[in-house]
Amino acid sequence: LLTVTVFLSTLTPKFYFALTVTSSFISGLIFVFEWWHFRKYGTSFIEQVSVSHLRPLIGGVENSPPAPAAFSAGENETGRQNMPDCKVWRNPLNLFRGAEYSRYMWVTGKEPLTYYDMNLSAQDHQNFFTCDTDALRPSDTVMQKAWRERNPQARIKAAYQALELNNDCATAYVLLAEEEATTIVDAEKYFKQALKAGEMIYRKSQNCHSQSPQHEAQLRRDTNVLVYVKRRLAMCARKLGRIREAVKMMRDLMKEFPLLSMLNIHENLLEALLELQAYADVQAVLAKYDDISLPKSAAICYTAALLKARAVSERFSPETASKRGLSTAEINAVEAIHRAVEFNPHVPKYLLEMKSLVLPPEHILKRGDSEAVAYAFFHLQHWKRIEGALNLLHCTWEGTFRMIPYPLEKGHLFYPYPSCTETADRELLPTFHEVSVYPQKELPFFIHFTAGLCSFSAMLALLTHQFPELMVIFAKAVSIVS
Repeated sequence: LLTVTVFLSTLTPKFYFALTVTSSFISGLIFVFEWWHFRKYGTSFIEQVSVSHLRPLIGGVENSPPAPAAFSAGENETGRQNMPDCKVWRNPLNLFRGAEYSRYMWVTGKEPLTYYDMNLSAQDHQNFFTCDTDALRPSDTVMQKAWRERNPQARIKAAYQALELNNDCATAYVLLAEEEATTIVDAEKYFKQALKAGEMIYRKSQNCHSQSPQHEAQLRRDTNVLVYVKRRLAMCARKLGRIREAVKMMRDLMKEFPLLSMLNIHENLLEALLELQAYADVQAVLAKYDDISLPKSAAICYTAALLKARAVSERFSPETASKRGLSTAEINAVEAIHRAVEFNPHVPKYLLEMKSLVLPPEHILKRGDSEAVAYAFFHLQHWKRIEGALNLLHCTWEGTFRMIPYPLEKGHLFYPYPSCTETADRELLPTFHEVSVYPQKELPFFIHFTAGLCSFSAMLALLTHQFPELMVIFAKAVSIVS
């Protein structure tokens, strides 16, 4: 202590000034390098080195298992060619406006649907439920105007007018089921009436569809109405707890109209089968629709991950895995989770309840926050049901971002993440929901640390230059106390 005191007493203010300037310069260089590395690669260099090399040496545990092997490049290339950047899709599991969306608004006073979303639905209804021959049937002419009405009460009034002209107007019953019915039971009653009328009209259209192009257009319209009604009846059965009945209806619908796969009825089927815990049947559906030539969705990718996680999640432990390494089944599960997260990086925060859910919109943007909300809203319960599945997701999902190139000039397993998703999601999701944004990377701890160190040492250098004698006394006092 005496030697240290003598040494400190011989130091001049110039030494302390030079010391603080040097430390400020060095920490500034570290900060600049860290920032450059983060901008180019999306990670902190110091954090990456400590996680990869130092933590294993001191016996630490890495939460994220090793990076999985890449999937086939064929899927990557096919997706890049076939998938448009920001195509908006009809939500296969969209709720009922009267029985669900309206009830939410009555309770909370918040509008769950945006004008943009409802306008897209109005366009869908005009495309699905109208055709050039509507002028031949007065009730269809009224319904053609009804789908264009912006006011819900005006639409409902027009539906009743159509029923006065024709008691077998299927589309009028569809509108009443969607918007006037305040419970699922009431909606199902309207849809049953729509089914009876729709089947009768469909049979008539089948008999004369080859007579002219107008009759062919009418058959397409009547087919759309029939498929829509059967699907919504299956969804009513699912919501009312008659799940096996709903599964049968969905399977029959997919067999009867195999060319309408773009309606994604298989996603309804997957959710119902998961509720039945019929995991072998879920795997069979995935084997058919999780194909290279077909577009992916969060439901497909995350359900595949859930099934693989189910095989290992109950016994999975990060500590044990870091010591003995991952088994083949665990590697497959981790790969499936990484694949799902790269397809839609917004989903894990909802499944892990790090972010609050809202009612899903009527349309979704694949790989966007809107799709994540829609998936998690219906599938969170299925992840919770499988013991350890959410724990495995929690331990592995962030490892995905270390593998994806940054900036996202290319993808890893899929085509590059679209840059327009944030804008589209803000149009689809209500204003009171905080839209999840990707790739918005949070600054790593060491960037904040080096920035703080640089600022602190620069401030000490400035104080030493302005008040040299006082800072020398302060430095000596700190040294003696320590």
